[in-house]
Amino acid sequence: QTGEADAILAGLKKELAAIGIRPYNEVSHEGMLRHVVIRKARATGEVMVVLVTKKKKFLQKEAAVATIQKLVPNVTSIMQNVNSDKTNVIFGDETVNLWGKDVIIDTIGDVRFEISARSFYQVNPQQTEVLYKQALDYADLQGNERVIDAYCGIGTISLFLAQKAKAVMGVEIVPQAIEDAKRNAELNGFTNTYFEAGPAEEVIPRWYKEGKEADVLVVDPPRKGCDEALLKTILEQRPKRVVYVSCNPGTLARDLRILEDGG
Repeated sequence: QTGEADAILAGLKKELAAIGIRPYNEVSHEGMLRHVVIRKARATGEVMVVLVTKKKKFLQKEAAVATIQKLVPNVTSIMQNVNSDKTNVIFGDETVNLWGKDVIIDTIGDVRFEISARSFYQVNPQQTEVLYKQALDYADLQGNERVIDAYCGIGTISLFLAQKAKAVMGVEIVPQAIEDAKRNAELNGFTNTYFEAGPAEEVIPRWYKEGKEADVLVVDPPRKGCDEALLKTILEQRPKRVVYVSCNPGTLARDLRILEDGG
């Protein structure tokens, strides 16, 4: 997070409180404003501000929009996400548009992505491009391969690989992310992709049973690493190459040990 974003957030919190939008207290479950999320697209400069609130209705919506427009340069999208649960999870299930566009557009390499309020998107686009190019190199695609992308999110790695693969199939447990992935594939004109919502450890074994085998399998799991059932499928099906993108060295080491011990 940049110093500019920190300054904007501090100013927003102060001015939103001044117009009567009380900050949320996790202990007492009182107050309205749970989080303020700022997303900026590096390539286009577009900015989205998401207000995460306890309730959908609050009297100061128009004043909040005016405050954000005043304080946030290049804002093109102001969204509200509603999270009424007693939880420390940031987002709830419902998102509404308060002003502007529903999404912002960014690019990684030659691929464009629509980013919605709840999309998982890497926070460092410059390093993300380096990472994905490395994944593409490791996949060593010649144009005839079928690729499966586990934990595909909004299709970032999938679409990077689709530039050189015969076909790419992505699976992700979050349905909204799959809708984003389908939309991003259409945005870029890819016709060699397929995306399905569900647990990777259940969907991928079914794909193999249906004859949808992969030459290359890419996994980019959350910090907890790969599910054991998915690792078992990898060992059983033995794709030509496995590319593992990790955000946790500990679970990476654990999963690689399982794969190594399995032959």
